[in-house]
Amino acid sequence: MIRRHKGTRSRRWHELREKRQRGIVLLPSLLTTGNLFCGFFALLLTVDGRYSDAALAIFVAMIMDLLDGRVARLMKATSQFGVEFDSLADVVSFCVAPAFLLYSYALKDLSRPAWFGAFLFVICGALRLARFNVQTGTVDRRFFIGLSTPAAAGVVAASVLLLGDGPPVRWVQIALAAAAGVLALMMVSTFRYWSFKEVDFVRRRPLQTLLVVVLAIMIVATKHDLFLFLIFTGYALSGPLRRLVVGRALAVPVELASKESP
Repeated sequence: MIRRHKGTRSRRWHELREKRQRGIVLLPSLLTTGNLFCGFFALLLTVDGRYSDAALAIFVAMIMDLLDGRVARLMKATSQFGVEFDSLADVVSFCVAPAFLLYSYALKDLSRPAWFGAFLFVICGALRLARFNVQTGTVDRRFFIGLSTPAAAGVVAASVLLLGDGPPVRWVQIALAAAAGVLALMMVSTFRYWSFKEVDFVRRRPLQTLLVVVLAIMIVATKHDLFLFLIFTGYALSGPLRRLVVGRALAVPVELASKESP
């Protein structure tokens, strides 16, 4: 009887552990849901004319998007469902929301070719996400092929934060329309951008590293609108600049080079 009781208790404990392992996968999905909610909330704020708040909502969506992938990898809970759900959320938060924000803020008073750049931003962002899903596991994980959608959305959101909620002048509207088209093309380009995926946040590091990170956050916080614009614009320009410095021959994916070698 005692042996049977121990076997039943062990079986129940095993079932509880299996349920816990299945439930842990919910955490990355909840973060992705938060990403999607921030994108939807940015759309609502844009409709109300609260453009700076909408830009901040897009930045919060970026934090959610960064966390869901990290948490999934740390918990070893990555799944195809999570990948597809994350891509769908990114289409809303980093394609539709920034494009609608840009249209409502600067492009609605321009001619049709100008606001067509907003739609080009959406379609190129969706193509960029689809290409990323197809190429996952076949390219060098240290780099993104083409500007990532969160980075492109960051340029748009940072520009709105820098300019403020007031109506922009005519030349600023034209510049933002041109920037939307350029960002759209950069997302589907073959420029290589550092992905930061090889940075291990779990590994122990010297105390100086923590101090540098805290100092950088404090500097950005003093003038967040300007520094966010400089950071995201600089990152967007790093791909073409890297192509000019390194050259096209070294910018091709690693696996292509290995296939060509005997």
